[in-house]
Formats: sequence, C-alpha cells, structure tokens
Amino acid sequence: MADAATAKIGRPLRFVVLCPHFAPDIAPTGRVMTQLVEQWAALGHEIHVVTSLPWYRSHRVEPGWNGRLIRRETTTWGSVIRVHPLTSANKSNLVARAVAFVIFSLMAGFCAATITRKRVDAVIAMSPPLTLGTVGWLAARVRRTRLVFNVQDIFPDAVVRTGAITNRFVISFASWLERFTYRRSHAVVVLSDDLCANVRAKLSVSRASTVHVVPNFVDTVGITPRDRLTPYRTELGLGTEPVVMYAGNVGYSQGLEALVEVARRNSNISFVVNGDGAALADLRAQAAGLANVRFSGYQPDDRLAEVLATADVQVVSLRAGLAAVSVPSKVYSILAAGRGVVAVVDRESEIDRLITSAGAGIVVAPGDIDAFDAAIRTLALDPTRRHACGVAGRAFIERHPSARDVALAYANIVADSMKRS
Repeated sequence: MADAATAKIGRPLRFVVLCPHFAPDIAPTGRVMTQLVEQWAALGHEIHVVTSLPWYRSHRVEPGWNGRLIRRETTTWGSVIRVHPLTSANKSNLVARAVAFVIFSLMAGFCAATITRKRVDAVIAMSPPLTLGTVGWLAARVRRTRLVFNVQDIFPDAVVRTGAITNRFVISFASWLERFTYRRSHAVVVLSDDLCANVRAKLSVSRASTVHVVPNFVDTVGITPRDRLTPYRTELGLGTEPVVMYAGNVGYSQGLEALVEVARRNSNISFVVNGDGAALADLRAQAAGLANVRFSGYQPDDRLAEVLATADVQVVSLRAGLAAVSVPSKVYSILAAGRGVVAVVDRESEIDRLITSAGAGIVVAPGDIDAFDAAIRTLALDPTRRHACGVAGRAFIERHPSARDVALAYANIVADSMKRS
C-alpha cells in the first residue's frame, strides 16, 4: 500500500542507510534500524544499508562473520554492505575505540557513496558514532542528495558529562564536528523534546525547523507480558523470590554502583545485571561476596521477552545530567513486557515524564540512594502495586507510535524536503 510520502513525489523512495548495527546484531539501535528498514520495505521503498559485521554481543565479530573486511548481501528490498568494525576487546580503551570508529566510518562512508548506481533520495545516518553523520554528509554530497541525521544520543555531551573524555582539544573538536554535521543536515531527527532543545540550541534560529522529534518504538507483538517464573529464572538459579533486573549496556553512564548498594541493603531480594560493557568488571568487583547479585551476558534476540519477564522490577539508570542527552530505548521494551520500572534519572526529563504519565513505576533522582532503595522495596515487595504499574505501562505503550508510524514519519520528512528542494 502506498504511503503519503510516495503520493507526494509520485513514486517510492530510495534510501541509503548508515548505521552502526543491523540484524542479526543485537544492539538496541540495530533493532530499531532493522525494524524501520522492514517497514520501509513493506511500504514499497528501496533501501541500501551500510553497517558493521555483527559484534555487539561480545565486542568482537561474531563467529562465522570473520575473514573479510567487507561483505555484501542482496535482499528483496535492496542490499546490505557489512564493514568490519575493527573493534578492540578492551572496552575501556577510549583511544582505540575512537580510532576504530573513525576507520569504520570512513570505510562505511565510501560504501554508502558507491552502494548503488541509482539516484538516491536521502542518506539516513545514525549517531552515535558521530563520525557516521559526517561521512553520511560526504556520501550525500557525492550522491547529490540530502542527509537525514538520526541522533540516538547527543555526542559528545553524553561522554563529557560522564567524565569519559576530559581532553579539551578532543571535546572542542567533537563539539565542532557535531555542529558541522547538524548544520549540513537537511533534517536532524531526535528522540525527545529534551534532545530537540539541546540540538536547536546549537543551531541558528533559521535552522531550528530542521530538527524533528520522532520517538523510538517497540515491538508490542514480539514483547508481551509473560509469567515471572521463566526458564531463564531457573538458569540463573533463582527461585520465587522478588527479582530486580538491570538489562542492557553496563557502562559508566549508567551509575550501576548504586544498584549494588541497594542489593547490599536487601538480602531478601535477588538482583540481576543482564548485559555487558566497559564498567562490568568494576561492577563485579563491587558486588563480590553478595549472594543475592547475579551477572549474566546478553541473550539472543528471541529471548528478550523472556529475559524481561524474569524480573518483577526492571531498572533504568543514568547518571545526573544524562537524561537530557540520552533516551534509553530499553524503557519501551520494559513497558511492553508489563513490568514495573524504577528509573534513576533526572527529574523533569523525558524518561521521568514518560514513566510518570504512564503510571508505570517510580522515578528517583540520581545520587539519592535512600530514595532508590525505598523505590526498589516498594515495588519488589508489593505484588499488587508492581502489577498495576506493569498493566499501566503496557496500556501506555500500546498507544505509543509503532514502527510503521515512525517509518512513515521518516518518509514524510524526506518527501517534504524533496518538495522544498
């Protein structure tokens, strides 16, 4: 069925998509872009994806994908080029990671500029890494088309606020590159009003209208409420006791040491950290000796609903100041799974407003351990209240924009940009 964008220009659109992850990779941003591509394809559009070889699960290229720097696949809706991410197993080595991102971005940008000989209506580039936006602009210039810059997290603000980058020259250069890319994008798409205000503050008044808010989404068919006594709970050695889980990237921006402290205060509640990241080793050391804390790595995509159902309470956590530059997509998945949320985020942020308006849980400010502890105990030890939060969250997310809605929004942004050209 033709969509409004097709009607506006009289034919289906043709996109080149630059993204750091794509199925079968399990990264959250990869899930988002994969579903968008599927929806665009269902609408009749042609898509050519440039991404990395799958590597997110263990920070190294997955078995069976090694041996070549670049792989190309032809699909029913276009094509996929996968570029080696050149990742380092040492996630805390920021210099090595930055170099890898730059080299990967340059290779991906070249592939984006040459992936198809057909005329392209837009290059859609996802950040982070920020460098994909810049090479996306170069690819768009070569293709004589427009750049739509999809910003999942504001970089470098996010890493500067965590203290991960302190070098003034690096910060200045990254900030310049950020603004350079915004100013040369035909459209900048962000996830929330907070991110929109951040980006618009870095642009002239005349370019403020190029920034659009299009939220992420979740698969409410694939992720549904399930019984709490899952096979995964048995695998983790858990019983029928209340379980609190953090599932996702274990980085320094999450501030998960607070979760360990709450676990230390509540021996009658089990805590699970499900994921991997640069801060995992430190977190394991902090939790040493706590019998009620378990760690588990990423699970396959087809177990996501089961993993989320395993816990009675799910945790979302960001250090102070980060909620204005990042919107964790895991929030949507938690609501879809019908689980109550304890969110440790800045008050008056997008996540605070979302959870509060949905009635899906409790929000506490970062750094307030006592409030965090009280919130965990309130939901974990009160089955009636946490069930009510889960039901309310599920009802809210069912009214939220779907993957099709978001795909249509992007297509309309491109079509409107073409009409103005």
